Amino acid sequence: MIRSLEELSIKLLYRSRVEVKLTREGVKLYPFLERTILQFHAMQEKVNEIKGLETGVIRIGTISSVTCHWLPQLMKEFQQLYPKVQFLLHQGDYTSIQEWIKIGAVDFGFVTPPVVSGLETITIKDGEMLAVLPKKHPMASKDNIDLKDIAAEPFILLEEGHYNEPLKVFRNQGLEPNIKYTLHDDYAIMIMVEAELVLQRTNFNLVALPTEPAITRTLAVEYKDKNSLPIASKYFIDFIISNIHKLP
Repeated sequence: MIRSLEELSIKLLYRSRVEVKLTREGVKLYPFLERTILQFHAMQEKVNEIKGLETGVIRIGTISSVTCHWLPQLMKEFQQLYPKVQFLLHQGDYTSIQEWIKIGAVDFGFVTPPVVSGLETITIKDGEMLAVLPKKHPMASKDNIDLKDIAAEPFILLEEGHYNEPLKVFRNQGLEPNIKYTLHDDYAIMIMVEAELVLQRTNFNLVALPTEPAITRTLAVEYKDKNSLPIASKYFIDFIISNIHKLP
């Protein structure tokens, strides 16, 4: 290697029986050679990453609203870049997704930050949750719904694990909702949690209204350690972050 470099007509090393050391020209060129080697190693790592993406499986813990409204477009665009990558979705609630991440059943998941312990978190979006009522309900014509007015109404609760945003807001107001059913059905979750978007796609005779006080939710991507994630999952997390502005 040294001889091939010395074909540039520059002597790089002094050689003797007792030592080998850089010439003055070699000292000047050494930083360039060092950077070249580092860039070559970086290129090798990138090649390995690209090869890894050809057969990568991305395992995601997700809630129904994310599965419905975020992931289809994100996965479609990502697979245009890396067509052989596969996705494996585990749908659950805040509690189960966090446990799946910790035991390695999924690479990363979508969870709300208040429930998280011992995981790295990247906040993606804040959103408002809406009250869903039949169109013929006496309060359906209001601009917004006061939680005091619906506390006594039959309430269908979304199963979210140990943490529930609506229950927290009700109780902060000194109210206890009249829970008649607790559901974990995917389509019921879409109706209740992402009501405004879902109602645009369905023919249900329902209205979706903001509440007073507002019930908000923060969603974040969470994982144990990004450095230990599979290459494909690392790339997909970065892809999500770079496309946050496109997410509803």
